[in-house]
Amino acid sequence: MLQMLLKEIAETGTLPGISTHAEPGKQVVLRENDSKKQAVIGAWNGERMEPVMDGFLGLGISALKRAGASDSRWCLIDELGFLESGCLAFQDTVFELLGKKRVIAVLRKQDLPFLNTLRSRSDVFLYDLDAPVLPVGCVIMASGLGRRFGGNKLLADFAGRPLIRQILDLTEGPFFAGRVVVTRHEAVADLCKSCGVSVLVHDFPDRNDTVRLGLEALRNQEIRGCMFCPADQPLIARQTLESLVLSFSHEPDRIFRPCFGETPGSPVLFGQNFFQELLGLPSGKGGSFLAKKYPGQVQKIPVREPYELWDADTPEELQRFETLKRFCVLREQNI
Repeated sequence: MLQMLLKEIAETGTLPGISTHAEPGKQVVLRENDSKKQAVIGAWNGERMEPVMDGFLGLGISALKRAGASDSRWCLIDELGFLESGCLAFQDTVFELLGKKRVIAVLRKQDLPFLNTLRSRSDVFLYDLDAPVLPVGCVIMASGLGRRFGGNKLLADFAGRPLIRQILDLTEGPFFAGRVVVTRHEAVADLCKSCGVSVLVHDFPDRNDTVRLGLEALRNQEIRGCMFCPADQPLIARQTLESLVLSFSHEPDRIFRPCFGETPGSPVLFGQNFFQELLGLPSGKGGSFLAKKYPGQVQKIPVREPYELWDADTPEELQRFETLKRFCVLREQNI
């Protein structure tokens, strides 16, 4: 969805809708994005800004109606606050636009009926710019023995680097409050340490041990959720990981996992209300055990391509994935 939006902005230079500009101590001006027409919607009375109804009832409403009739799938409103709350007809037009288009709207942090109604709508995804995501930990699951692969696949070459570097690169950045690699392999641990990534080496036998150890290592960072990422999905996309974290931040009491069609996959993100059960999983079970136990709590996030959810179990599969990765890069570059 975000990629479509960015593409449309790049092609058109703007989005239909409106923006506002405040001149401190004087007035607030509304501007239509396409036509650049302007109207005053707020005037300073010596103590505060007061709504100017003519601006809302004239250009404000007509600009939103034109945005709703445009060919664009997206519209932009920047911003909505106290002044807009004073004109019911303008508010009705905003709601009408929401029923026609995908709308990006900037809302001020004010406790007002109009803004509260917008925030509480079931079709609204709220993104707090002051706290964009809740603190989420990331456990990178790197304890597999690679029996089908014939060796340690995480150190196998993929696009000129060890395979595990893919997930290390994708999980680097501000979206995760902390991360740890859990592994049985000293060579994997040495590589992770050289990349500045925390690592925990163990000799426990089962998948539930990896889950427990990783979560215990991150809990002191006061995380609200934890994502468990396999280290052998070479084509998982960064935007998929970010979508999981953003969606979780909107509904932190649920389980989030990617899917293609009706087929779910990994990684899986759990809210802290599941931590205790994750620490006590049955022997040999992973996080999917809880996802199956609580199907009503699982929210699936669609991925663009099925291969994002595939793991590499053999050298032949890894080679096919590398060929597919090169193809995807060329396609994105339109070569």
